[in-house]
Amino acid sequence: MNMFKETKTKTVREYVASVPEERKATVGFLHKFIQTAAPSLKPHISSIGVGYGSFSYKSYKKEILQWPVIGLVNQKNYVSLYVCAVDGGEYVVEKYAKELGKVNVGKSCIRIKKLGDVNLPVLKKVLQLAEKKPGL
Repeated sequence: MNMFKETKTKTVREYVASVPEERKATVGFLHKFIQTAAPSLKPHISSIGVGYGSFSYKSYKKEILQWPVIGLVNQKNYVSLYVCAVDGGEYVVEKYAKELGKVNVGKSCIRIKKLGDVNLPVLKKVLQLAEKKPGL
């Protein structure tokens, strides 16, 4: 079962424009914020939304796949940032979970309901670590 609804947009601009009005400002801000914090990770459309950079990994089927280092995805009830990075054997998002603000955090996912709930300096640090240490 795929937990992501496959994006049908062909460009990053189309994806951002397709976001519902109530989240457009959040997605637009995060899109720019990611590019400023991690400029070497170029934005592109991925299977889940907007991806930034990519890395190779081996899937459970033993296939070598390309996956975004950072993913920005509008979901039904929140905006998700997927940050695929490990530092010292620990997922970067989990490592900084308590400092990220009033957000819901998984191993490599930050779920944001309101942009004002995010500790932006810590998010910037997380994104910069992802740029330097991508992977799962």
